Amino acid sequence: MHPIKHFAVITRHRHMVIAHCIKAGIPWRGLMHDLSKYSPTEFFRGARYFVGTRSPNEIERAEYGYSLSWMHHKGRNRHHFEYWVDYDPKTKLSGPVKMPLKYVIEMFCDRMAASKIYNPATYNDRLPLDYFLSGKGRRVIHPETSELLESLLTLVATDGEEAAFRRCRELLKVGKY
Repeated sequence: MHPIKHFAVITRHRHMVIAHCIKAGIPWRGLMHDLSKYSPTEFFRGARYFVGTRSPNEIERAEYGYSLSWMHHKGRNRHHFEYWVDYDPKTKLSGPVKMPLKYVIEMFCDRMAASKIYNPATYNDRLPLDYFLSGKGRRVIHPETSELLESLLTLVATDGEEAAFRRCRELLKVGKY
């Protein structure tokens, strides 16, 4: 069990997301980001499965076939596309829903920060995009949400973070994507 190390990592990550969200034009989303990670359900499991180089949820999932911490987390944090799955009354099936813009931007900030925190020695501006693309075929996400996230990550890879944060602020002015 590594509660102090886990606390340090999730807090460093959260502070980086806050800084990114401020640059992107959604400071309140940054301040609210990942507060559930400090709840007993998420925190103690995170401390138990902490290794420092990958998500404790992956390790919990490998042991049990699921992660209670992740299910708790994704059900409370709207910046995860997994939160945005709902029943469609027309098709009678569950499926992805287009995410509101502010949560897509928060998700972008989260992915940038996670890439930096979990890969400090190897981080480069292409890493978040490569990680996103590596899971593209296995993801259940609304196509427009996926396109926007990919476009922001591509912008980081080609033109740098500041260009992507500027694009986020432009999108927020218009209020849609």
